Amino acid sequence: MEDNDQIGKVVYSKAGRDKDKFFIVTGVLDEQYVYIADGSLRPIEKPKKKKIKHLVFTNTTADEVKNLLLSGDKVSNSMIRKILQSHDMNKEV
Repeated sequence: MEDNDQIGKVVYSKAGRDKDKFFIVTGVLDEQYVYIADGSLRPIEKPKKKKIKHLVFTNTTADEVKNLLLSGDKVSNSMIRKILQSHDMNKEV
């Protein structure tokens, strides 16, 4: 998966303190690590560094967030929370 393909993806944590929670990938550090945020405990200003092997990538991409991040614009925490809340109700994983 290419770096830009991972940005904006909705992921599910399968290990660690944040196990069983949904996040959005906000950045890619290297082939092993990404930055994730959920808009509340992990705001966009202070994303969590997480190993890719501890995440399950869903088929959902938050296109608004991806476009804003790639263009360098600011993403609001409320936007991330709203996307994850609607995704959590659908429970894709």
